[in-house]
Amino acid sequence: MSGKWRPIAVAAAAAVFVGALGSTVTDLGPWYQALQKPDWQPPGPAFGAIWTTIYALTAAAAVVTWRRAPKGAEREWLIGLFALNGFLNVLWSLLFFRVHRPDWSLIEVAFLWLSIVALIVFTSRHARLAGVLLTPYLIWVSIAAVLNFEVVRLNGPFG
Repeated sequence: MSGKWRPIAVAAAAAVFVGALGSTVTDLGPWYQALQKPDWQPPGPAFGAIWTTIYALTAAAAVVTWRRAPKGAEREWLIGLFALNGFLNVLWSLLFFRVHRPDWSLIEVAFLWLSIVALIVFTSRHARLAGVLLTPYLIWVSIAAVLNFEVVRLNGPFG
């Protein structure tokens, strides 16, 4: 595989991996169905479309930044920030859907949100387009955080 396509393949594989892992730990069974949710929650099928779009935009942002960042420490930081973000993304799903602790996931979503802000700041230094591509992710996680808060408010305490 040529050097031109390698970053695209790696970013796409990472996005698919994070999405698949997050999907695997997401259990929409009886526990989730029994939760009270706010009236404004998007319909179920919207979540898949939104996350697919976000993962595609995130992979594109990674590729754009990789191509513009100087080799060495800047690229290592780029990989580290995206890896941390992927971990936090999956951890949120694990806490909410598997551990059944929306209260813990509400705390964790703050770290996920901050990791997206860090990605936007870091990638924008090298490619403004990358920061723009990550903005829908920040917006969606902001909405998800409010939705998470409402689930905790309507259903707590947990544990």
